Amino acid sequence: MSSQNSIVKQTRRIRSGFSMVEVLISLVISATLLTATLGALDGSFKAYKVTTEGASTNVVARIVMQRLTAMIRTGDSFGPYPVNPILTPNLESNWIEFVSYRDPSTSTEKVTRLERRDGPVGEGPYELWYVLSTYVSGALEDEVEAPLLVNLNNVVFTMDYDVGPRLKRVTVDLIIQPDDLQDVAIGSRLEAPTIRLVASASPRSND
Repeated sequence: MSSQNSIVKQTRRIRSGFSMVEVLISLVISATLLTATLGALDGSFKAYKVTTEGASTNVVARIVMQRLTAMIRTGDSFGPYPVNPILTPNLESNWIEFVSYRDPSTSTEKVTRLERRDGPVGEGPYELWYVLSTYVSGALEDEVEAPLLVNLNNVVFTMDYDVGPRLKRVTVDLIIQPDDLQDVAIGSRLEAPTIRLVASASPRSND
């Protein structure tokens, strides 16, 4: 009788454990849940990065736009000039230049040039560069240049001239693509929206 009880106890002990099939099923369920969780975390991280990158690019672009309009307001003797300001008073260009400083007593003149340049890999994305040339008695003495914005889809300066030619207004149109998002786009459909900023300014010397 005792031997039969011990056999029943052993059978109950064996049956109280998990079978191999149950262990495999639980592993598959756990792996599926972990994969879904990691996928959700990865998607949240990429969406956060797209949002923050777009916001930071927007802030930088607005600061640059304010600087551009401020330089245009205080500039003088703008170029390029239209061939005939009466027939074609509006001129679109990917560069603009103007006199930003003039001292007749020392014959010193500083010319600021804002221009679109090709990026490191050739055409597009473009870069917006700032070039400051210093002339003394008409001779170039010094030149400083630096990039203002990178990863531009396009930049257009629309100049509205009057007879003279007298510049009445400049409209700056910037289209920027938030950068540093190539790794985010890999394996996902996330794309940061392009940012477009348009602003107009009139030279104060024409007031």
